[in-house]
Amino acid sequence: MEAEKANGNREKKMSRKEMLEKKKLVEEIIKAASSEKDHLSCFPTFRQCHRNGLSVYLESGHGNNLSSQLKQYIQCLLKENMKGPYGSEWPAEEKVKRREMIAPEARYIFAYEIPTADARQMPAVRDKDRDTANRMDDKGPIIGFVHYRFLIEEEIPVLYVYELQLEQRVQGKGLGEYLMQLIELIGHKSKMGAVVLTVQKANILAMKFYTSKLRYKVSAISPSRVYPGLGLQTNYEILCKTFGHEAKAMLEYK
Repeated sequence: MEAEKANGNREKKMSRKEMLEKKKLVEEIIKAASSEKDHLSCFPTFRQCHRNGLSVYLESGHGNNLSSQLKQYIQCLLKENMKGPYGSEWPAEEKVKRREMIAPEARYIFAYEIPTADARQMPAVRDKDRDTANRMDDKGPIIGFVHYRFLIEEEIPVLYVYELQLEQRVQGKGLGEYLMQLIELIGHKSKMGAVVLTVQKANILAMKFYTSKLRYKVSAISPSRVYPGLGLQTNYEILCKTFGHEAKAMLEYK
């Protein structure tokens, strides 16, 4: 009897030890991914994209190292694209997004349009402030960005996409799909278990883009899954694409 009790205690201790080791490993994975200065350096062929008459150059950035021009551009594009889906909640949400924008853990991929004869002839559709912010030094005009971070969800290291924002004139040309493909590659390379993101239910085009085109699934951590009785009252869903069995078991809805 005493021997069985001792064995049981050892198993509990081993289990606790394994849990601590796993937690430490996950934290080390997140730390290593976050300390990488330029995730694009591992994928040099992705720095330029040519699709459907659109030529783009990509560049990495950090939230605590954004120029005033980039901050202004991000704020303007977020307002342009997200004020509608958020509706009356936008003023409060805008303040949150401004804080998130400059956080040290925020990582960015900025997309700049490579000037071409056609692009130069394209009429400007931005307001005065946007026109000033969209040209960065000697680069072509900036046309969108991805804001992502490395986080832990349900003990799984994940790449969380906070924002994928493109100017309306370049939407539907394959750039969003290209950027998400790159994000997934970065997630794999950084040993993440999944890519996770949040979508406003009112943003029907974005929801269709992620679930139908990119095959993301509503996650088990989404409010509509965690609190099914209250799900209809929430204005967003959390989506995910998992890379392994453990992440699938923890993050995908069964």
